[in-house]
Amino acid sequence: MKKIYAVNGSPRNNFNTAKVLQSALDGAASAGAETELIQLGNLKYSPCRSCMLCKRKDSNSAGRCAIQDDLTPILDKLRAADGIIMGSPVYFGNVSGYFRSFMERFYFSLLRYSDPPASQLERPIPTGMIYTMNIPQSAMQEMHYYEELGRINDFSAMLLKCGKVETLYVCDTFQFTDYSLYEADLFDPAHKAAMRETLFPQDCAKAFELGRKIAAKCLKAE
Repeated sequence: MKKIYAVNGSPRNNFNTAKVLQSALDGAASAGAETELIQLGNLKYSPCRSCMLCKRKDSNSAGRCAIQDDLTPILDKLRAADGIIMGSPVYFGNVSGYFRSFMERFYFSLLRYSDPPASQLERPIPTGMIYTMNIPQSAMQEMHYYEELGRINDFSAMLLKCGKVETLYVCDTFQFTDYSLYEADLFDPAHKAAMRETLFPQDCAKAFELGRKIAAKCLKAE
């Protein structure tokens, strides 16, 4: 059975990003894949330390991150995965700190400093990316989110050798279950509640189809 992992880059285990990722895994499972959700917020790990041991020809860690911490077994799982679906909330126009540190460790160890640059992987891993954010989709272009997040998609496509990254942008999300408890006059609680009732289920349905598509790619690669 094909194994597909989802990686939650949010510090919250059961909020927007986690719920959408679970929908994606449900879609993958419906297509016959075995699934697992990885919660980065539960792990203790560091960002890349630029030790360069993953690039050293004489190192036992060549092609792999040399740091030993909670992320080490996760990186081993992902290198052996049949498919990966990664998700992060967007903070200040980019992925979360949890996801950025994870990405540095995962991607830099896969990067070969060849000419042209290439991946250490010997096979493609079908990949999906899900980004959740508070702003409406109409603001994404104005704030250059497509360009900023698109660079992550490009790195993912090259280093995981998947050709095309299946991408979902989940916009206008809930930040609080009760807006009256927070300093948040910028937002209309009624609008946010309406989006939670109407738009968010649609995004979860899109995530389900994304998961099915990743699973189909895994099966096609057999």
